[in-house]
Amino acid sequence: MRDQIRKFAIGASASICIAFAPTAPAVAAATADRITILYDAFGDDPAMKKDWGFSALVEIGGRTILFDTGDNAEIFAANVKTKHVDLTKIDFVVLSHRHSDHMAGLAHVLSVNPHVKIYAPKEGFGIYGSSLPSSFYRKDESLPADMRYYGGAPPQTMIFGAAWPKANFELVDKTTEIAPGVTLLALVSDAPGTRELKELSLVVGTPDGLVLVVGCSHPGIDRIVAAAATINPKIHLIVGGFHLVVATDEAIGKIVVALKDTYKVAYIAPGHCTGEPTFAALRRAFGADYIYAGLGKTLQIAALVPPGKRGEGPHMNGEDAATYRRLARRDDPFGTGAWKRAQASAASQSADLRP
Repeated sequence: MRDQIRKFAIGASASICIAFAPTAPAVAAATADRITILYDAFGDDPAMKKDWGFSALVEIGGRTILFDTGDNAEIFAANVKTKHVDLTKIDFVVLSHRHSDHMAGLAHVLSVNPHVKIYAPKEGFGIYGSSLPSSFYRKDESLPADMRYYGGAPPQTMIFGAAWPKANFELVDKTTEIAPGVTLLALVSDAPGTRELKELSLVVGTPDGLVLVVGCSHPGIDRIVAAAATINPKIHLIVGGFHLVVATDEAIGKIVVALKDTYKVAYIAPGHCTGEPTFAALRRAFGADYIYAGLGKTLQIAALVPPGKRGEGPHMNGEDAATYRRLARRDDPFGTGAWKRAQASAASQSADLRP
C-alpha cells in the first residue's frame, strides 16, 4: 500500500511540474502544444512590456506559427527576446488583418527571417499587395491613346504594390486549409467603422477539438466560431481578441451565451480588445474553464484536458487595469469613437427638429 501511495505521489508531482512548467518557449523541433502571448496590454510578467496590440506564438501539432506581430516593432522585438523565441524557426506567419496594432512588428520578423511565408487577407488595393483583372474598369475606345489607361492596352492582370515588397506573402481570399488540420477562416466585417475589412482567424485541429486563435474578431466572434464549427463542432479553446471593448452589457451577454451554451466552447482565453467588462462576464460564466491569457503567459494545451488541472489566472490588479484602460483609449484604436460621436450628433439633431 505504501508503495502504491509513493508511486501516486511521484506521478502527481510530475503532472504538476508539467502543467506549471516555466513559460519561456524556446522554439524547438519537439515541444508540447502551447500558445504564448507575446503582445498585449495586460499581464503580470514584469519582464514583458505592455502595449495595445496582439501577438501569439502558436506551437501545436509540431508546427510553430506566429499569429500577428503587435503594434510596435521595438516592443515586439523586446518581448520576443524576453521569451527566448527564435523567429528563424517559425514555420509561417499569419497576419489577421491590416490594422497596425496587429502587423507593425512584421518589420522585425523580416529583419530576422526575410523569406518566411506570411499568410494575410487578400483585399483590393490592400497593404499586403493585391491584383485585379484590368476588366474591372470601364473603357472608352473613342478617346485618343494618350488619354487612356496604359495607352488603351492594359495588362490582363494589374498588380498593386505592398508595404513590404520583398516579403513572401500568400494572400488568402476565402477560408482555406493551408496544411493538414490547419485552416485559415476568412470573414468580412459588416460593423460600422470596419465595414468590408477582411480578417483571418487560425483554426488548428487537436484530438480534443479545435483550437481557435483570433486577432480582433471584427466580423463578430460569434460568426467566427460558427464558421469554425462547420469544420468541427467541438471547440476546445478560443484565444485572442473578441472586439467587445466598447460593447454594451446586453451585447456582451449575448456573446457569452452563444459561446457557453450555443457552441459549448470548452475553454476560453480572451485577450486584447475583448474588453474588461467582457473579461469579467466570461470569467463568471466559464469559472475554472476561463484561462488567464495575459502578456507573457504560456497556455499549455495538454494541461487543459485532465480533470483537476483546470484553473484561472489572477484577475487584473489596479495598476494593470489602469494601464489596459489607458491603452484602450489611445487614438481610438477600434474606430468606434468617431462613429459613436456621429451617432450622438445625428440623434441630437433629430431631437432638435422635433416640433
